[in-house]
Amino acid sequence: MLAVAVGFGLAGVLAKRILGGPEPLSGSVDEVRVAHLWEAELDDLNGQAQPLAQWRGQVLVLNFWAPWCPPCREEMPGFIRLQERYAGQGLRFVGVALDEAEPVRAFARRIGVNYPILLGGMSGMMLGDAAGNRHGGLPYTLILDRRGNPVATLTGGVDEARLEALLRPLL
Repeated sequence: MLAVAVGFGLAGVLAKRILGGPEPLSGSVDEVRVAHLWEAELDDLNGQAQPLAQWRGQVLVLNFWAPWCPPCREEMPGFIRLQERYAGQGLRFVGVALDEAEPVRAFARRIGVNYPILLGGMSGMMLGDAAGNRHGGLPYTLILDRRGNPVATLTGGVDEARLEALLRPLL
């Protein structure tokens, strides 16, 4: 009986992580780890190093994804629309792709990504951990306010309307 209760409890936690609201930040992303995020530098799709610090002062949506991940592919058109809608108000999406350059480049081109895509590799996985993604699940999204403070983490695909509701008060 205890095993069944534990199983249902674990299933509930997983369902909340995937289907529920933003994960609480207490204990998931600490200030020391966020400071390391701003020190990170990853290559873009042209092989140019891009420091995350260049986006300080903006509302930053840092999304960890891969082109082989169905929920990642499903959420990205909403990201494109939100980036287009709110770029002038200081919103910046940045994708950290955890795959090889060519499939990432082909997918980004096919759907018309209008925000920076960085190639993560092992550095991207460590960056994801620093961003609070302790289990390495994809997609994983971290929202930072203009001061660089973590506001929310989202594990699993995120609906455009839900994300917009989180972002609008920050703009």
